[in-house]
Amino acid sequence: MGLNSPVPAEFSLRSALPTDAGWIAELRAVVMRPDLERLGRWDPVRVRERFLNAFQPDHTFVIAVEGQAAGVVAVRPEPEALWIEHFYIDPGFQGQGLGAGVLQRVMGESKDHRPFRLNVLQGSPARRLYERHGFVLDTEDPVDVFMVAG
Repeated sequence: MGLNSPVPAEFSLRSALPTDAGWIAELRAVVMRPDLERLGRWDPVRVRERFLNAFQPDHTFVIAVEGQAAGVVAVRPEPEALWIEHFYIDPGFQGQGLGAGVLQRVMGESKDHRPFRLNVLQGSPARRLYERHGFVLDTEDPVDVFMVAG
């Protein structure tokens, strides 16, 4: 970290519950809207449905700061990779090092022989966070950038 980098916020992770689905879908819509609008892909119904149809509480963690839900992250195991998915930080908690701290923790606690994989929307500022944590471009298309970290 550089001298001007924020110190990662103190946070805890708890396992998500099925009852968390609704507010996480709303958080996803809020966080993804600017990038989806820029890409001409914003659909207020679809952005929520896509999450609700894929939500797996067993692989999902709620990020809490001082007891308040500040975000969510999922680590979904597959035979050939560990997929970091549904990584959303509430805008009120962004820019404080929270994303970096969470990414560092989940990558440290989940590591085995499999690489980490994720995808981020084209032009998303989140890509810089992932690159700082060792992710490199795997493939991309006009909407998605797929990244991998050993």
